[in-house]
Amino acid sequence: MATLNQHRVYIPSNARANHYLLAEITPNDSFYSSFNSINCCYERIARQLFAACDEYELHNVHILANDKLPVVRFHDESYQLETNKQMLIFYNPRYHEAHKLYYSTDTQSKKVRLLFLATGEDIRANSAVFHKKVQKVLTVMQEQLFIDQPQFKVRDHQHLTYDLFAKNKGNKETYGYKLRSLYPRYQNRQCEIPKEHAEMTYTTFSIPVSRAIKTQFQTLINNGDFKQFYNYFLDSFKRCCELNKLTYGALIANGAKPIVRNSKVDINEGNEELQKLSFDIDSDKTQLKCFYDEQRLVETIHFVIAAANHNKQEIGYGKFMNQVEKTIFQLCDELDINKERQDLTVRFFQHISYPF
Repeated sequence: MATLNQHRVYIPSNARANHYLLAEITPNDSFYSSFNSINCCYERIARQLFAACDEYELHNVHILANDKLPVVRFHDESYQLETNKQMLIFYNPRYHEAHKLYYSTDTQSKKVRLLFLATGEDIRANSAVFHKKVQKVLTVMQEQLFIDQPQFKVRDHQHLTYDLFAKNKGNKETYGYKLRSLYPRYQNRQCEIPKEHAEMTYTTFSIPVSRAIKTQFQTLINNGDFKQFYNYFLDSFKRCCELNKLTYGALIANGAKPIVRNSKVDINEGNEELQKLSFDIDSDKTQLKCFYDEQRLVETIHFVIAAANHNKQEIGYGKFMNQVEKTIFQLCDELDINKERQDLTVRFFQHISYPF
């Protein structure tokens, strides 16, 4: 029983589950030229896609033809926000439905992104069923519209979000997760994923630079050179990761938000809004990255802890998440954080991507 318990992580019962699939395609010029105009092209894609989604009961689907990266988050209200680089989509899987098209008028997008959001109850338990429905819709689109075009690049994103300090606020009820890997989970449910695929499993958490933390570190902050301040967090983060045998991680304090990729798929790069992090999960070498602006005090310091292949257990990623939680607690024990009043949001991500 003790061995089994170390492979389960006990997460607050009010944790939120999210699941969405992103299918990207880069149409060639002949595809666009077969329509009277770029606008007509996008509207045709929308008509056919939404008709197929109605047939397969996919109720929350978005087309992005504006070369912006979608970021999906839970919210009790449904709304969408655009920045220069991102399309922020907030929704509650239990209640919200939408079929929407976003594009820049008369502008040919480099990529067309089809975003499928899971809806209903038991999102995690029904993930394979949802994935199979999306595959059927993509097959219809390939056969009816994207004929002789490049393959879709499919990215399946699942994550659990919860407050690490939930118990301190009186939320004692938890649920034990084994956090099985996506590929065997889907295989057991007859959802076909190619053997040639890329997986990425990781956790993110953020520490706001609150008034209490500014007071705690005022001697480092007051001189306007924030290098020492960020290096304190970096050194503490590295030490806590080493204590818990975690070898892949990153600290981001440059105003950008992290997005994580497998190095087989993408490389490190960044812009004013997003910091892309790339990890080689096949390597045994320690990969701890740091991106900060020593001339700027950010409002929030973001952290990433990624799972290496040696963190992948047949039973799941429960042991990895227990190591992650210990790391975060040890890091926070040194900080002036009121656990009864302040949330520390942890997100556990599982990604799988493949050409379709």
